[in-house]
Amino acid sequence: MLEDVPALKAGKGQVVISIKAAGVNFPDTLIIQNKYQFKPELPFSPGSECAGVVKEVGEGVTAVKPGDSVMALTSFGSFAEEITVKEAECIPLPKGVEFTQAAGFTLTYGTSYYALKDRAQLKSTETLLILGAAGGVGTAAIELGKLLGARVIACASSDEKLSACKQLGADEVINYETEDLRERVKQLTNEKGVDVIYDAVGGKYSEPALRTLNWNGRFLVVGFAAGEIPKIPLNLTLLKGCSIVGVFWGSFMRKEPGTAGKNQAHLMAWLTSGKLTPLISAVYPLAQAPRALNDLMERKVKGKVVLAI
Repeated sequence: MLEDVPALKAGKGQVVISIKAAGVNFPDTLIIQNKYQFKPELPFSPGSECAGVVKEVGEGVTAVKPGDSVMALTSFGSFAEEITVKEAECIPLPKGVEFTQAAGFTLTYGTSYYALKDRAQLKSTETLLILGAAGGVGTAAIELGKLLGARVIACASSDEKLSACKQLGADEVINYETEDLRERVKQLTNEKGVDVIYDAVGGKYSEPALRTLNWNGRFLVVGFAAGEIPKIPLNLTLLKGCSIVGVFWGSFMRKEPGTAGKNQAHLMAWLTSGKLTPLISAVYPLAQAPRALNDLMERKVKGKVVLAI
């Protein structure tokens, strides 16, 4: 429901952004169902990332000024015409990057880069298997996996989604709805298995995927888009000498701001140079935010969807 509210004012250390575009992410679908780690007080507007123009700055703010184009990460509140954020949450928008592109970039690429670079320490000689490869974090993982020099095997639930994965650079694709995941991986790797698994899906695919890991493999736990949190037999980690590694980018940002800042700089440089191009499959007006959220929950989305404000 859309509602008119008073214009926002910037307090000390705060910035008011006139939002031009807001990214729609899987955590947004969880937060409105009260299933996310963070539970805001009601009423609230969802939306965890946005791009727009600085409208007003509060006392002590020096990093940005009115008129600057910025991106921002928020826990909620981006599905609106304006938002108030802390100065540290603003990221200058590089020249030539459109608002819709910027609004669909930070969370998914930040998560995937942290997962592959810091948690998996993916090497250029290794093979990366991505579950849910056609989603927001999955498409980012394809691009980043290729940039890091890995061989990428993309897994998704339809041939249409897999076609999008190939266009993004995936070396091989697997339809895990119609193909035997384990057998197909054996075929594609000459029975050697894969080195890193990026799992944003969970559910029934996690254990079969983990069974394809090579010795010293790393299984990245990114999310549970399937809705079910899998229970993995721990004897598999013993037999394979593999690791199950959690990926919580939000906590990483808070606990390791120095490394997170360096990661962000790398990503922005790649975005500006055109080495990374977010897949934006649809742009909705703000009034159609419920449709965008439903499309995401029903797994109809390839890459990201964005709201144009």
